[in-house]
Amino acid sequence: MMTPNELSDFIGNHIKLTIEKKDLDYDDAHDLAKAEAKKLTSDPMLLSWYCGKTGEYYPKTECGLMDKPAWVVFAESRGADIAININDGEYIFLYLSI
Repeated sequence: MMTPNELSDFIGNHIKLTIEKKDLDYDDAHDLAKAEAKKLTSDPMLLSWYCGKTGEYYPKTECGLMDKPAWVVFAESRGADIAININDGEYIFLYLSI
């Protein structure tokens, strides 16, 4: 699972949420993350996400030999400026303010 320290050099707003739901799934986590991002901008654009429970992430892309995961590099290179970290890496969503 990705730790919060791995996002320490992410430039932008870092929002940490603790959700006390036993079987938090992607849809619920996404809805919660988008609601938080909407507190900062009226129409946040989701650029990438990561699920710490399964290791799954989006987009499925490779960004060369980097010291960060490809989904983080992808979002940062497109201007991501909001990171929503749910339950210390259970889910992480990277958004662009538009």
